[in-house]
Amino acid sequence: MKNKQTLIPRKELESVYGIYLKGQINEAIKQVKILNNKYPNQPILFNLIGACFKELGQLENSIKMFKIAVKLNPNYAEGYFNLGVALQSVDQEKEAVESYKKAIKILPGYYDAHNNLGHLFFGLGDFAKAIESLEWAVAYKHDFAEAYNNLGNALNEYGMVDKAIENFHKAIKYNPSYAKAYFNLALVFKSLGNKKDFIENIEKSLSLNVKWGHAYYQLSRVKNFKKNDPQIKQMELILEKNDLSIVDRIGFNFALAKAYEDIGSLDEQFKFLNEANSLRKKELNYSIEKDQKLFARIKETFNYMPSVESYKASNSNSIRLIFILGMPRSGTSLVHQIIDSHKDVCGVGELNNLNKLVTPLLKKYKSEDKKGFSENELLSIGEKYINALPISGSKEKIIIDKMPLNFRYIGFILTAFKDAKVIHMNRDPMATCWSIYKYEFRGNGYSFNQEDIATYYDLYLDLMDFWKKLFPDRIYDVNYEDLTSNQVENTREILNYCELDWDENCLNFHSNKTAVKTTSSMQVREKMYQGSSEVWKKYESHLQPLIKGLNYYKD
Repeated sequence: MKNKQTLIPRKELESVYGIYLKGQINEAIKQVKILNNKYPNQPILFNLIGACFKELGQLENSIKMFKIAVKLNPNYAEGYFNLGVALQSVDQEKEAVESYKKAIKILPGYYDAHNNLGHLFFGLGDFAKAIESLEWAVAYKHDFAEAYNNLGNALNEYGMVDKAIENFHKAIKYNPSYAKAYFNLALVFKSLGNKKDFIENIEKSLSLNVKWGHAYYQLSRVKNFKKNDPQIKQMELILEKNDLSIVDRIGFNFALAKAYEDIGSLDEQFKFLNEANSLRKKELNYSIEKDQKLFARIKETFNYMPSVESYKASNSNSIRLIFILGMPRSGTSLVHQIIDSHKDVCGVGELNNLNKLVTPLLKKYKSEDKKGFSENELLSIGEKYINALPISGSKEKIIIDKMPLNFRYIGFILTAFKDAKVIHMNRDPMATCWSIYKYEFRGNGYSFNQEDIATYYDLYLDLMDFWKKLFPDRIYDVNYEDLTSNQVENTREILNYCELDWDENCLNFHSNKTAVKTTSSMQVREKMYQGSSEVWKKYESHLQPLIKGLNYYKD
């Protein structure tokens, strides 16, 4: 009878592990099974075969094996860590969090587990917990470059820009060839309007990874290309290679579109721009029906909401909220900078918090065929939103969230927050939609096809009409063109709506040092100018699907 407690001879175990490291995964699985027959119920074998299944992309089998490993040995820290990695790969975030926590409880100094847990919290939008975990990671491993990079990202999202820069520098110190750290550092400088340091770091990242299409795209947003610029030819030669990922191809095509725009070659510009957008839509496998269903569901839900008059909305005595929303590229960043320049206001940029809180509830009601939200659920949205605000240490208690697509959730805002101010930006439809098509808005699936953009714009108009009927006099409209032509009067009216005293600094918004993590990060550092809404006209022949979709030229 086989002894279940017999230890596996080190030589046999190392032999199998060596096969695994060579990438001979199927052979490794075969050898592990042989060992398992000789030495049954050994956690290390289930851990190893779980790793093999993960390499083969058989994630469910991988998870099953890791679970057996930790069941056989509840103190198996590495088994819990590997289980966390596998669970994270199949988007079982809550279960992954618990696995990483168990690994850390068994082995407090498990810096890889702290790092992964922090990165997971970052993806979930819980930046405070992400920072805590990542600080533990670097505390246990002082030269942990990856953790410093992740910590920099978390600090940046939490509004602690100076500390973010410090941690990116530490990542580079411990790994001078860390292209991602240079790239992330560059984006921080871009958000601060620091063109010089942005270019220096983005070019450093490109010197380390010459095929990084998205880095070229970021550089193109700031650089003004001239005719015969050698970088244009360099990008075209790289794009001809067959070993580029679709993500890099998208980046190169967007970058080349910007380059040819700068030198005035419109046909070439749209050749690359159309290809970039086509590739991105293909990558996302996006259909406009997805957003049509979402908008219909939102409206349907609000037909069964508690009455606005009777609902006991959240009314924090310490926090006042201002939401600036509308279509992307409608001027939300400009108004954010204007109001944020006020001495009593703290702008936190574009937060995805509301979307993360509302989306699960919409999905829940869809699957359960329910109608409407309860008052407790709306109160929960309000409380969780407030608690997640990245305002640690901030003295100002008037907070701006300028996520444009929050227009989808105006009803939730005005029922969950009693005193919230909602500023709706509107701009010439063609100027707005052309600008959306021109830039890469990675999270907005509709933005990569002219017909989809036009259809989405109609959905937006319809939903805004729905909200205004449901909440009369609660939504303040600001027209971008009016604002740029009459800055003083419109700024005064905006501040009055927000119940803010006049502050001359609001006219000098371009001097505001607040980080701006949007496409407009450099533009809002400049004084207000007129005429930007007319620029699209020189591309009119290339924008016919958009013009027709918007029915822009009406009889």
